[in-house]
Amino acid sequence: MLRRLLVLFVPLLVTLVAALGVPLAFAVVQRESQQTYLDRLGDAARFASLAENALASGRLTALADELVRYDRLYGIAAALIGTDGRVVAGSRQEFELGEDAVRRGLDAAFGGYRGDHTPAVWPWEDVDMVVVEPVGRDSEVVAAVVTISPTERLRAEVVRQWGVLALLGLVPLLGVVAVAWPMSRWVLRPVRTLDEATAAVAQGELDARADEVGGPPELRRLAASFNAMVDVVGRALRRQREFVADASHQLRNPLASLRLAVDNLAPHVSGELGREAQRIAADEAEEMGRVLDALLAATRLDSASAAEPVELDGLLAAHAPGWRALAGGIALEVEVPPGLRVLEPPGGLGSVLDELVGNAVRLSGATRVRVWGRAGEGGVVELHVTDDGVGLDEHERVEALRRFWRSPRHQNTPGTGLGLAICAELIASAGGELELRPARPHGVDAVVRLTPDAGT
Repeated sequence: MLRRLLVLFVPLLVTLVAALGVPLAFAVVQRESQQTYLDRLGDAARFASLAENALASGRLTALADELVRYDRLYGIAAALIGTDGRVVAGSRQEFELGEDAVRRGLDAAFGGYRGDHTPAVWPWEDVDMVVVEPVGRDSEVVAAVVTISPTERLRAEVVRQWGVLALLGLVPLLGVVAVAWPMSRWVLRPVRTLDEATAAVAQGELDARADEVGGPPELRRLAASFNAMVDVVGRALRRQREFVADASHQLRNPLASLRLAVDNLAPHVSGELGREAQRIAADEAEEMGRVLDALLAATRLDSASAAEPVELDGLLAAHAPGWRALAGGIALEVEVPPGLRVLEPPGGLGSVLDELVGNAVRLSGATRVRVWGRAGEGGVVELHVTDDGVGLDEHERVEALRRFWRSPRHQNTPGTGLGLAICAELIASAGGELELRPARPHGVDAVVRLTPDAGT
């Protein structure tokens, strides 16, 4: 979150600095270009004044020497150009008059006026600055002074001032980032610890707590509320587990005594009706024991450990012999690709598959049961327990995953109606899903979707 905040905040700050710095950069170019142009224009005006006197007297030697000294001193080519386009006097033997800027300047000067446009020289433009000053005599233009100035120094000065501007903009930017970084860490530290505590609580670590000391007051109050909530949930779960332990201790012994007493009544019961009543009582006592065991297993789900990785082919190979013994005359096929690893639910994936295979063998009326797996879409691993029995309709498939639901066809079959509900909760606790789908042409396809192990 800290990086995301800085990624959002720093570009905005850079945009603000750029919004202030870009106009200043343009102003620097305009100012330096104008200053250089005015300086060259002053030199050209001085040469124009000298040229006017030289042309009037017919002595051009002094003017030519002045132009040569000026070129040697400043590296700026200068020349006096007549109205016929010939060089009257120049600082160099070969004076380039073919440039567009020179031609435009001469056309303007011979027309009787001076161009007032100040050229802006950008650092990436390797151009010369051309200044043309008309020479007039008796209100008539008789020649023009041309100076051609290299702009390396001008462009270097612009780059230097741009660098200074960049540094002046970078210093406050770095200062703001330097202040924002620890400030953001201070603000977000409680959020990070709260996120870690929430993840730990979601994994069953009810002793995890958020930091109530650091950070802004609002986040400290949020952390305190979260810790209070975890305390309440922890106390409720502890009371539930204590109740389960007490119920287990208090109910098992009386129930065992009841079953023993009912069994001991068998020799003392006479008559067919009495023996039938004794048998029903024994079956009901046994059913009560199974219900008690199922309820205890369901209430222990909240204290189960976190999901752990498991190899599917090894798991199925270990359970397949027991499934085949349970199946008896029912054909049982086990098929899974090697190398598939998933996060098994608390309590083990084997117990879930035992329940699904047991239901398919005992309750479906199937002649063939197939256990197979594959890697599904998005990397999710699917395990299927498919039978060719009578199947369940759409309403029954939904109800079968709820507690204590039993099909009307299986009311006289031993069971509690809790097995599939517990399996669904176990799989959900590992981030997976249990779904009952119709098989083709008939039967039930129990699909277990589990998250693959990230370490594979």
